[in-house]
Amino acid sequence: MRRGPGLSLALMVLVALGAVGGTVAAGNEPQLGLDLQGGASVVLRPEKEVSSGALSQAIEIIRNRVDALGVAEPDISRQGDNIIVQLPGVKDQARALDIVGQTAELRFRPVITALGGPDAPTPPTTAPAGADASTTTAPPGGDAPTTTAPAAATTAPAGSATLRLAQTDTTTATTAPATPDPTAAPADPSTATTTPAPTQAGDIPTTPREEDDPTKQVVLEEIVRGEVRNRYLLGPSELTGTAVKSARAEFDPTQGWRVSFTLTGEGSKAFDELAARNLQKQVAIVLDGVVKSAPVIQQAEFGGSGVISGSFSEQEAKDLALVLRYGALPVELEPETVQTVSASLGKDSLTAGITAGLVGLGLVLVYMILYYRALGVVVILGLGVWASLMWSIISLLGETSGLALSLAGAVGIIISVGVTVDSYVVYFERLKDEVRAGKTIRSSVDRGFSRAFRTILTADVASFIGAGLLYLLTVGSVRGFAFFLGLSTILDVVVAYFFTRPLVILLGRNRLFTEARWLGVARGLAASPARGA
Repeated sequence: MRRGPGLSLALMVLVALGAVGGTVAAGNEPQLGLDLQGGASVVLRPEKEVSSGALSQAIEIIRNRVDALGVAEPDISRQGDNIIVQLPGVKDQARALDIVGQTAELRFRPVITALGGPDAPTPPTTAPAGADASTTTAPPGGDAPTTTAPAAATTAPAGSATLRLAQTDTTTATTAPATPDPTAAPADPSTATTTPAPTQAGDIPTTPREEDDPTKQVVLEEIVRGEVRNRYLLGPSELTGTAVKSARAEFDPTQGWRVSFTLTGEGSKAFDELAARNLQKQVAIVLDGVVKSAPVIQQAEFGGSGVISGSFSEQEAKDLALVLRYGALPVELEPETVQTVSASLGKDSLTAGITAGLVGLGLVLVYMILYYRALGVVVILGLGVWASLMWSIISLLGETSGLALSLAGAVGIIISVGVTVDSYVVYFERLKDEVRAGKTIRSSVDRGFSRAFRTILTADVASFIGAGLLYLLTVGSVRGFAFFLGLSTILDVVVAYFFTRPLVILLGRNRLFTEARWLGVARGLAASPARGA
C-alpha cells in the first residue's frame, strides 16, 4: 500500500522529465501561429456555386501548393464555401499569396508571335512573304476554331527556354521541323481569316486577365519578378494542367536550374499531339492570364516526361515546377480578403500574452499558498508537471502534425490553468470537510480524493464536451482555442490522479508537512466554527 503512491508518483515524474528531455534533445519547440509570429492570410471565394467535392479538391491542391512553398505550419480550412489560407512565418508574403491565389486553370497555348517587351517597336518575329501571321479555320459542325501557324512563322527569342525529352546526358536530340507537303491543296481563301500584322508591337493591346478565353486568341504578358519580360500573341488553349502528373526543379551542372516533369497516361498522348503540331515553335504555359514560361518544343514525342531548360534562376525554376504540379484547380477562386501580420506585431502579441499569463499564474499561486499553506506547494509542483507534459505534446504535434499555437490557443491554455487549479480546490476543500469531521489528515487524503475525483471528472468531462463541440463546429482560431482547452482538460485528469493524489498521500504521512507552524497543512484545514465554540 505504501509503495503504491510512491511508485505512481515516481513514474509520473519520470514521464514528465523524460518528455521534456526528449523534446529538448530533438530540438522541438511549439510552432507559433500567424498572429504570434507574423505572416499572411487570404480568404478565397468561388466565383460561382460549386459542389462540395470540387471545393474539397481545390483545398487539397492549395494545401499541396503551400506545402511546396515550405511554409511551416500552414492552416488551410473551409468555412462555408470559402477557403481560408493562413501562412504563419512566411517571409516573402507577397510571393506566397500570389502563388496561393493562382486559382485559374493551367493552359498550354501555342505562341503565334512574340511581341517583345511593352516598349518593343516591332514584333521580333516575321511571317514569310506571302504567308499570313496565322490562319483560323472552323471545322465542320461549328466547333470552336483551331489555329495553326506556318512552321517558319514563329522564331523563338534569343535565350528562350526549350522543352525536350528528359535525358540523363546533356545531349539534346532535336527533330527537324516538318516539311510542308507540296502536293497538298492550298487553303480556300474564302474560308480563312487573317490577323493583320501591326506596324508597332504596342498596337496590340494586352488581353485583360478576366478576358482570358481559352477558345480565343489572346495577347498575354510574361511577368518575371514583377516585371514584364515579353508579350505573346497566343492561339487557343490546346491542353490543360490536368495532363501534368508531377514536376520538380533540379540543378544540372551543365545547364543550370531546370524543370523536369512527368505526364499522366491520357496527358502523355495529348501532349505528344501538341508537340507534333508545334514542333520547333514556342508553347506558352499560362496560368491566370500570365505566361509563366514559353519554351520551344524540341521533340515531336515525349513518352510521358520532359525537361524545360533555360536561363532559370533557382527561384524561377521552383515557381515554374510549383505551377506545373498544382496549377489546375477544379473551380475558379478569387481573393475576398487578404491580411498580412508583420513579425514585429506578432512578437508584441506573443510577449503580451506570455506576460499576462505569467502575472495571472503568479497571483493564483500566491493565493493558493496563503490560503492552503503547504498544499499550495503541491499546486505549484502539479502545475509544473502539467506544463511539462503540455509543452512536450504541443512541440511534438507541431513537428509531426503541423499544429500551430495561435493567440486564441494561448488563451485556451491560460483558461485551462484555471480549470486545473479548480481541481485542486475541489480536492483540498474535501480534505477540509474530512478534517472538520474529526478525521486525521493521514486518513483523509485518500478518502477525500476518492470523493473529490468524481466531482473533478464530471467537471472536466463537461469542459471536454464543450471543447469538442467547438472544435467540430468551428474553424480557424476558435478551433485552436477548443483544441488546446480539450488537451489541457485531459492532462488535468491525468495529473490529478497520477501525481496530485499520491503526492498528497505521501506528504500527509509527514509530521513536518502537516504540523509546521506557518505552512502546516493542519493549520489551514482544521479551522472550523465548532472549534471556536
